[in-house]
Amino acid sequence: MMKIILGFILLIEVYIFFILRSVYSNNQFIIAISIQLGVALLTIISLIYTSSSLGHGLSQTTKAINLMMGLFVTFGVAKLVFVSVIFFEDVARFVGYVFSFFSSNNSVDFPSRRKAVTQIGLGISAIPFASFLYGMFKTRYDFKVFQTRLTLKNLPDSFEGLRIVQFSDFHAGSLDDYKAIEVGVNKIQELQPDLILFTGDLVNNTSEEFDKFIPLLKGLSAKHGKFSIMGNHDYGLYFNWQTEEDQFDNEKKIRAHHSAIGFDLLENKGRIIETEGDRINLIGVENWGRPPFPPKGDLDKALEDVVPDSITILMSHDPHHWEDVVIPHRQHIDLTLSGHTHGMQMGIELPGFKWSPVSLRYKRWAGLYEEKNQFLYVNRGFGHIGFPGRVGIKPEITLIELTKND
Repeated sequence: MMKIILGFILLIEVYIFFILRSVYSNNQFIIAISIQLGVALLTIISLIYTSSSLGHGLSQTTKAINLMMGLFVTFGVAKLVFVSVIFFEDVARFVGYVFSFFSSNNSVDFPSRRKAVTQIGLGISAIPFASFLYGMFKTRYDFKVFQTRLTLKNLPDSFEGLRIVQFSDFHAGSLDDYKAIEVGVNKIQELQPDLILFTGDLVNNTSEEFDKFIPLLKGLSAKHGKFSIMGNHDYGLYFNWQTEEDQFDNEKKIRAHHSAIGFDLLENKGRIIETEGDRINLIGVENWGRPPFPPKGDLDKALEDVVPDSITILMSHDPHHWEDVVIPHRQHIDLTLSGHTHGMQMGIELPGFKWSPVSLRYKRWAGLYEEKNQFLYVNRGFGHIGFPGRVGIKPEITLIELTKND
């Protein structure tokens, strides 16, 4: 894989070299190629450094690793945007040449690249470059509270105004600023939650990633308790374990972390939340996902613990579970809470409009959805993984207030 990536980078750099050579004079070319070579060297160093540092898979990172990884992605995206602009011009040049060749009796020269188009390409590529840098240094830990008031007609009176705070995808191994995380966790508590629900991916891979955060999350409290589920990363599936026993031991330690911070880990089981004689069901399943993610979740088993004809809230990490299993299931589930997508940590969110590249894979990737009088809320993620930043999609803390009144 490393050879393929390096080969692709080399191909892009060679293409950029010929672009610069064709549009700039000698002195301008020397300056431009010096900048290109400097950026290329930094890109390759970033790739090699992060790969060697994370040789066993993406796990515990440091500020240096995150910086290098972020620069690799930032420069890479900017270069892809730049060469895409020039490539379209090159295609247009070729088509124009072919058309002129067959429609003229005279010899036709292949049209040269236009310097203005190259400069336009550089200007366009500066937009994602600046955006990704901003996402790395400004919005990565800019936790935003997304608040939703959800109407459930059969909600018991005593649960009117129930405040559910959800967070998801902590990804402890990627977090390199403890004080910033402390601010985010404090925001959770400041919402005065009745229920705190964590919907999976406590770590990237290994249990040790989370050790330093135990005292921080242990301090969270909620009137009706704290509950959690496992996500796909919590099973250590993306790490090169020496033995299966090591992987199993790591999984046991991650489960123990939930207990250590006072969260009731629901693995294909449920709990009854009761107040003033009224009850609602809270159930959680192990991770259920489409390939390559493991379909461990067992909704039927979790539903064995529910009180019939009561509000049922499901925690399920992957939103595909709602689409593939929950909606067609014979048992009505009022609200499903998921995470997993992170909103791809990049996208556009405007009033009345939102888009992210992750929407190409996940139809429901952020926010509230409804179908057949059943609701799904997809959290955008508290932490991050891979690219150490957030571009247009801020890290999320969700506050859902339940009501029976429109």
